[in-house]
Amino acid sequence: MPKTGEIEIRPAVRADASLILGFIQDLADYERLSHEVVATVEHIEAHLFGEQPAAEVLIAEYAGKPAGFALFFANYSTFLGLPGIYLEDLFVRPDFRSLGIGKALLVHIAGLVVKRGWDRLDWSVLDWNESSINFYRKLGAVPMKDWIRFRLAGDALTALGSKPT
Repeated sequence: MPKTGEIEIRPAVRADASLILGFIQDLADYERLSHEVVATVEHIEAHLFGEQPAAEVLIAEYAGKPAGFALFFANYSTFLGLPGIYLEDLFVRPDFRSLGIGKALLVHIAGLVVKRGWDRLDWSVLDWNESSINFYRKLGAVPMKDWIRFRLAGDALTALGSKPT
């Protein structure tokens, strides 16, 4: 397990499901989206630690205390013919910010991309989150200005998914 000072990054295990849900709720509060969280511990156990995990999770601990997490999954570039990682969530609890934990999580994930022989690491950030945008830029990340992210969910997804092909 990589360590930087008192920071330890480890893969999450099933017993971390309630901790992961707590991080998700804290992240939603920070992003002003608490009203959208409907995930449960049972969802997390089934979809992250079941037969076919949908994503991977890392837990960051500082001096033995849970300080942050990252949730990510494989994506694929048809143009490159190579997989990459999409970082869905990265969150560090307020009391643990400015200690290098967010950077340690990103370094660890970038190392996974390189170790696996994959090509890139992608993520999204809310446009009002200037501190995160500046942090990501300092690491060498660049915004993808030519792309617009779309989502199909809820009733619209059900309606489209119910149409005959």
